[in-house]
Amino acid sequence: MAKVGKRIKAAREGVDRNKLYALDEALALVKERATSKFDESVEIAINLGVDPRHADQMVRGVCVLPNGTGKSVRVAVFARGDKADEATAAGADIVGAEELVNEVQSGKIDFDRCIATPDMMPLVGRLGKVLGPRGLMPNPKVGTVTPDVASAVRDAKGGAVQFRVEKAGIVHAGVGKASFEADKLSENIKAIVDAVVKARPTGAKGTYLKRVALSSTMGPGLKVDPSTVTA
Repeated sequence: MAKVGKRIKAAREGVDRNKLYALDEALALVKERATSKFDESVEIAINLGVDPRHADQMVRGVCVLPNGTGKSVRVAVFARGDKADEATAAGADIVGAEELVNEVQSGKIDFDRCIATPDMMPLVGRLGKVLGPRGLMPNPKVGTVTPDVASAVRDAKGGAVQFRVEKAGIVHAGVGKASFEADKLSENIKAIVDAVVKARPTGAKGTYLKRVALSSTMGPGLKVDPSTVTA
């Protein structure tokens, strides 16, 4: 059995693993127990009543958190001409066409989010095996294949979070930093839960939003009453 460190043991004290906490109570405990030397991220896990092995039960989308993620995001844009200029003006960190495709193919991936104009997709499509496993492949369903690259860049920089249900039917997402005020984290949490609820697929039957949990990077997980996280 793995030995539990003093810090982790202390963080777990006073946490009832079987209790459904109201959102405000859960946030207070998460913030109180985020005692690492770095600013821990606050993460949400949403257990859904879906089986993503079936195409009509896949859940994915994007949510612009009202108070951002607290993280610095490097954005790459595949575009040419005026669209490339628009992306640069909007704050994109890397902008290019064929030369950027070649860089990525060679293994140089120095970005956290990837956006492309529709006309670039025949080229970008070649990068599926490289970008796909990293969750970076541009996709029109989450707004990363778009002619409006300026808005997409601003959203990515401002706190857009992409989500996709995993094999076990769970959506994981970062909702901010432990240093955020509790009301800011609450707004972010309700925004992403609302986005996930709106993304409910046609094949989902019965209870859709089953369980919700919150934790900081190094802190214990807390079960949250789903009725307190809906907008």
